[in-house]
Amino acid sequence: MEQENRRDFLKHGAQLCAICAFSSCIKNGVAQGDPEKTDDKTPDPTKMTFCGYECTIQCELYKATLENNVELKKKVYTDWKMKERRGFDFDPALVFCYGCKVTDKPLNAVLEKCTVRKCAMEKKLAACIQCKALKDCDKELWTNYPEFKKQMLEVQVKYVSLSGKALL
Repeated sequence: MEQENRRDFLKHGAQLCAICAFSSCIKNGVAQGDPEKTDDKTPDPTKMTFCGYECTIQCELYKATLENNVELKKKVYTDWKMKERRGFDFDPALVFCYGCKVTDKPLNAVLEKCTVRKCAMEKKLAACIQCKALKDCDKELWTNYPEFKKQMLEVQVKYVSLSGKALL
């Protein structure tokens, strides 16, 4: 039973990160194209996660981790329905995220298994918006969250047009 719960946690954990990323983007007007939140700045892949999200303190899990705030971790655990979706009881040691590009902090089990992260690292990309195969990529993150993928494809177009860089 414990083995199945861990597998479920790992399998669906990437979805949790995508939900956070997508929800945060919508909340901040990015996914909706809010004119007050958009600008003409070139997207910077080095400031993004591998999938294209920008980890900020607006992500409650990221904030809870940085502040080591157990109460906020409990809130995230409850709000994101980790018990129902991941099948594990609250443990502050398991509810954390420093982002997927950290080198001096631990990665949670989800990020260790993230296929988008692994692919971008193998291709030596700072973010998937630099990848010419993004449009046809069928990694689980993109198939489970097609709207998030659509948003990243739009960011990719902006990146190419404003930076003048070719996709790799």
